[in-house]
Amino acid sequence: MSRSFGSPAPTVNTWQQTIARFEPISLSEMDSVKLQNRVDTKYVFAMGDLPQLLEQMLPDYRLLHVEGRPGTDYRSLYFDTPDHRHFQDHHNKRSFRSKVRFREYLGSDLVYLEVKRKTGGGRTDKARMRVAAIPEQLSAEQIAFVHKANGREEQLVPSLWNHFTRFTFVNRHRPERLTMDLDLRFSEAGMQRPLGPIVVAELKQERADRSSPFVRLMRARGIRPAGMSKYCIGMLLLQRPVKHNAFKEVLLHLQRLRQAA
Repeated sequence: MSRSFGSPAPTVNTWQQTIARFEPISLSEMDSVKLQNRVDTKYVFAMGDLPQLLEQMLPDYRLLHVEGRPGTDYRSLYFDTPDHRHFQDHHNKRSFRSKVRFREYLGSDLVYLEVKRKTGGGRTDKARMRVAAIPEQLSAEQIAFVHKANGREEQLVPSLWNHFTRFTFVNRHRPERLTMDLDLRFSEAGMQRPLGPIVVAELKQERADRSSPFVRLMRARGIRPAGMSKYCIGMLLLQRPVKHNAFKEVLLHLQRLRQAA
C-alpha cells in the first residue's frame, strides 16, 4: 500500500543515534586490551558509510565511555627534526621509524608525551609518559625519555598540531581495539586545514587476524587497508616544503572520498 500524502517519511538513523546504542566500557575495564605492542591496520572511508557500518558492529563491539560520554576530543602536537627526518623516514618507507608527539585528552586533564615506533614486520610499539601540559619545547627529562624510546639522539622542534574526535571500540570476544577518528583538522601559526567528511579507522591487534568482525565488514564493502599517516597528510595539507611523491595515491584517494561525500 502506498504511503498517504502528508504522512511522515521513514526515519533514517544517524551515526550519532547508533553510537548511543553501543554498550559502554570504562577505561579501567579496557586495561586488558592496551596493546602497546601490536599490529595496526588502518582504513580510510567516507562519513556516508558510517551509519550502516556502526549498525553492523553493534553485536561485536563495546564503546569506550569517559566520564559518562562516548567519544573523546584530542589535540596533538608533533615534534620532528628541523629537516623533517620523521616525515622523510615515512615517505621513504623505512621499516624502522618513529613519531614523537604530545597528546591531550581534552576535558580529562590527561596529557602524554608519546613515542610511536614502527619496529619491522608490520609491528608498532608505543612508549609514553604523563606530563602536566603540552609544552612549546621539550624539557631535559622529556628529551631523555624520547632518546631512550627511539634509540637515537636528535634535535626536535614543534612541527604541527592536529585535532579530532575519537571513538574507541573494544571487541567483546578477543583482544582487539578499534579507533575511529572524525573531524580531523591540522593547524600551525593560525592556519587550519580540515581533512573533510572522512573517517580514519585503525584496528589494533596482537597479530593480524583477518577473521576480525571489522575486517570482514570492510572487505564486504570493498574497503581495503590504507596506509595513511595523519602527521604526514597534515604536513601536506599545510603545504609544508616536503617531498610528497610517495603520498600521491593517498592524496588522490582522499580527494575521491571528499568528492563522493
